[in-house]
Amino acid sequence: MAVATQTLPPMAVPDDDDVVTRRNLGWKKFSRHRPALIGTVVLLVFVISAVFAPLLSHYDPNAIDPVWQGTPLAPGVNGHILGTDELGRDLLTRLMYGARISLSLAVTAMFIEVVLGTIMGACAGYFGGWVDYIIMRVTDVFLSIPILPLLLVLTGIVAATSVKSSLGPVFVALIIGLLSWMTVARLVRAAFLSLREKEFAEAARAIGSRNVSIMFKHLLPNAAAPIIVQATLDVAGIIILESALSYLGFGVQPPTASWGNMLTNAQENMQIAPWAGIFPGICIFLTVLAINYMGDGLRDALDPNVE
Repeated sequence: MAVATQTLPPMAVPDDDDVVTRRNLGWKKFSRHRPALIGTVVLLVFVISAVFAPLLSHYDPNAIDPVWQGTPLAPGVNGHILGTDELGRDLLTRLMYGARISLSLAVTAMFIEVVLGTIMGACAGYFGGWVDYIIMRVTDVFLSIPILPLLLVLTGIVAATSVKSSLGPVFVALIIGLLSWMTVARLVRAAFLSLREKEFAEAARAIGSRNVSIMFKHLLPNAAAPIIVQATLDVAGIIILESALSYLGFGVQPPTASWGNMLTNAQENMQIAPWAGIFPGICIFLTVLAINYMGDGLRDALDPNVE
């Protein structure tokens, strides 16, 4: 006897055209945001100058000009485009090398806080119950701690005990990252509380996917937009925080150049060499403004409700 067979329809294959369309739409919305485009260009200028600092300047950032006799050299004197600082070191060169420290420190601290905050928020939002309660109470404790005074204490300890000064920026980035994850955790938790009830999450659980796979393979990509925007804005905040720490003498320690400690060194000579403080301040201002504009542009590009 012949057995009736039923032909099953072919499984739907994900169409890459949809992904490309979403990317094109996101870029179109981002490109319409003129301040975000200008901010991207400004930030690229700082990044390129930091990466290629040895090629763009023939001065050593810690070398003292032989013409220097205790007084900062004015812009244009003896080939120094922006002049020198109080010790006769080329200011433009130190700004480029300082951009290396300030930007890399901010990105490193942002990476640490995003990873830690994503893990904490994902666990809280996905599992709920007592896991959510414990993680959120820990988050509340960290939020109640005044971050700047604690950073001053911890970075002061690091500055006093660090064997190698080159490790100072690494420890500063680590401390800032470990104390700044709470906002990311709350964002991820809120997203996961909603996403865990969606049909695709239920389907993944129905076919036996592990919790870790569901959290980071299925839910996290759908919560990436607010994380990216928050991470971008946090870079600007970390640059300001590092500059404040270095300005107070508890951040990156001399002779390593950062924009913050350059301001500290310049404050005693503002009357005779104002350029030594103005140019680092301009760099901090432009970088933070550029990153904030980029964050606004990314928020519009990743928001499906923005046409």
